[in-house]
Amino acid sequence: MRAVIQRVRRAAVIVEERTVGQIGPGLIIFLGVARGDREEDVDWMAEKIAHLRVLEDGEGRMDRSLLETGKEALVVSQFTLYGDVEKGRRPDFTAAAGSAEAEPLYDRFVQGLRGRGVPVQSGIFGARMLVQLENDGPVTLIVDRG
Repeated sequence: MRAVIQRVRRAAVIVEERTVGQIGPGLIIFLGVARGDREEDVDWMAEKIAHLRVLEDGEGRMDRSLLETGKEALVVSQFTLYGDVEKGRRPDFTAAAGSAEAEPLYDRFVQGLRGRGVPVQSGIFGARMLVQLENDGPVTLIVDRG
C-alpha cells in the first residue's frame, strides 16, 4: 500500500462536473493498493496517517496531526502510484491490485480514518476524477507499507 500525502489549504474532487468531495485545510491522500495488500496494511496506514505530525502548530512548526487539529482528509484512489516505468515508454500497472481486490481495502482505509476520529471526504473509487488542490507549504510525503 502506498500513499502520497499533501498538506492543502483546500482540495476538491469532481466527477462528471459534480463535486463529490471537498475539504478546507488538511491533507489530501492519494492511495494506491498493491496486489497482495492485506487488512493489516490498511489498518497500519490509517493509524500512521491519522497521527502523522505534518500540520502546523501555533508557532508554524510541523508538529500537529489530523487528530490533534481536527482538520480534514480527502482520500482519492490512485492505482497509478504502482506504475512501473523502468522498462519501455508506457507504465506497467501489474503491481497494482485489481478493482475487486483494491476497492474493499480503499473503503476500509476511509473507514479506518473515520473510526479514529478524522473527518474524511473521498472521491469515487474507479471514477475518472478531476482533482483540484491548493498545496500548503508545499508539504508532500510518500508513505509505503508492504
